[in-house]
Amino acid sequence: MKKWRWILLFLTAGFMTLNNVAHAITLEELQQRFAHQPAVRAHFTQVRQIQGMPQPLSSNGEMLVSQDKGLWWHQQKPFPLTLVLDDNRMVQVMAGQTPQVITADSNPQLFQFNHLMRALFQADRAVLEENFNLAFNDLGQGKWRLGLTPKTSPLDKLFTAITLNGQANLDVILLTDRQGDRTELAFTQHRLTPETLSHEEEQHFEF
Repeated sequence: MKKWRWILLFLTAGFMTLNNVAHAITLEELQQRFAHQPAVRAHFTQVRQIQGMPQPLSSNGEMLVSQDKGLWWHQQKPFPLTLVLDDNRMVQVMAGQTPQVITADSNPQLFQFNHLMRALFQADRAVLEENFNLAFNDLGQGKWRLGLTPKTSPLDKLFTAITLNGQANLDVILLTDRQGDRTELAFTQHRLTPETLSHEEEQHFEF
């Protein structure tokens, strides 16, 4: 279950940045815009409410999404944790521990799912409609909401709904799972430039 949650972070990539527009926003316009963001950086805050627990679990950190490299997710609090995800592997790094690597060969189902998430990264409407029932709403003043109801496995076995809200940027992703747990990811401090990665950022993806 945890691995699927990490992969769902790739949703972030596709819906991370938009330009404000004065007229009504359509899903087609979003699709065109999503495909032309080489690199997106942001601060994230994650709050997870688990059934039976009185207090939610909170974490925060920095993330980088690169169309060429993949996703770098660096949790800073409550403890350091780094996740790197690309087309061929998922690497999880915790302080003082050997990196855990999962490859496409060792878990092909995981990377079939990863391929779907990369399609979301490109905001491919055909793939979205194949795997989700869509409910897109223009909320006015440049604000929008996209509701995704999974209809294919394994998504439909894990989640009841995924909702994305944004304006100029993606602001919030809300995940509701089959166990009744809710995870809210909020994104701030979006940075779209430079479009190419620095040497330090390139190193995030080297293992």
